Amino acid sequence: MGCTISPILFVMAMEVILKAAEDSAGPANLGGGCYMPSLKAFMDDTTIICSKEDEARRMLEHLDVLIAWCRLKLKSKKSRSLSVKKGKIDATTIFTVACQQIPTISQELVKSLGRWYDSSMKDTKRGLETVELATEGLLAINRCGLKGKLKVWFLQFMLIPKLLWPLLVYEICSTTVEAIEAKINKFTRRWLGVPLGLTDVAIYCRKAKLRLPLKSILEEYKCGKARLLSMLEDSEDPIVKTVQPTIKTGRKWKVVEAVDEAKECLKIKQGIGQIQTDRKGLGSSTAKWWSKAEGKEKRDMVINEIRLNEDSRRVQKAVQQPQQGQWTNWDNALQKSLTWNEIWHMAPLRISFLIRSV
Repeated sequence: MGCTISPILFVMAMEVILKAAEDSAGPANLGGGCYMPSLKAFMDDTTIICSKEDEARRMLEHLDVLIAWCRLKLKSKKSRSLSVKKGKIDATTIFTVACQQIPTISQELVKSLGRWYDSSMKDTKRGLETVELATEGLLAINRCGLKGKLKVWFLQFMLIPKLLWPLLVYEICSTTVEAIEAKINKFTRRWLGVPLGLTDVAIYCRKAKLRLPLKSILEEYKCGKARLLSMLEDSEDPIVKTVQPTIKTGRKWKVVEAVDEAKECLKIKQGIGQIQTDRKGLGSSTAKWWSKAEGKEKRDMVINEIRLNEDSRRVQKAVQQPQQGQWTNWDNALQKSLTWNEIWHMAPLRISFLIRSV
């Protein structure tokens, strides 16, 4: 294991080098009166953004001299260049560093902060790769010789978190995520020993009479996109506030409309005031008001409202099902919430019986 102080010392040294090189070119003009610093860095990953080709070359030369003065060397093989002229990628523009040619994105892909970039500048391939990753993960879990409940645990705490990162950073439409969830539901029903025709409401609904500790990848995808949009809107960075990046999620579900709807619902709830639900007594619950919340608390309230909307959608779906939705008429039945600790001590047939009984 390396020394814990080494990353701090490295960042301090790199900050001095980058500060000395940032005057080689002016801020990059993004249009609309928005300018971005020409030099950005995260640990040892450095990004140069310039409006003109000669500024980018001058920045590279100055940075190369400073790095060489520190007895370091920039590796051209691990670097990539991208030149955009009049809205189109120009593959003829070649940059060099340390007397070596930097490969273009058209020649080789590049990965930065967990995100792949190619010459198409689109995320269509990334969506297909995510679907393949989900399919391969499900088949790998299914081939192992573990019990069904252990396979479901691996799915919930290993595979789904692994899929959520590409779903967050790439522009993948909600229809693709629905296809992934359909595959996940198919294997989940098989591992729990329930009929393949069991509705997904019985698996994910929090208002059902039997509440399982399972999370929906579609719901997590929507909450992740909403959280990302809220963070961009509430960012303290003036550049992010000026640009206001758009988040594309397809035509079926739009994150901007979902966040606006959640905010309106929170404002309406504040206007209605505190109300009592179920059999709770007066004063047994507290409410958080939208006008008094700030920062992260507001984002959490929006995310919670989106989750409530997803649960309401599942209840509406259950009402339309005459057989599997009969629990919606059980007014006197108490809700039972299963935890993973309880599932560990249950026999597989008992878990299947509980789900089937509801």
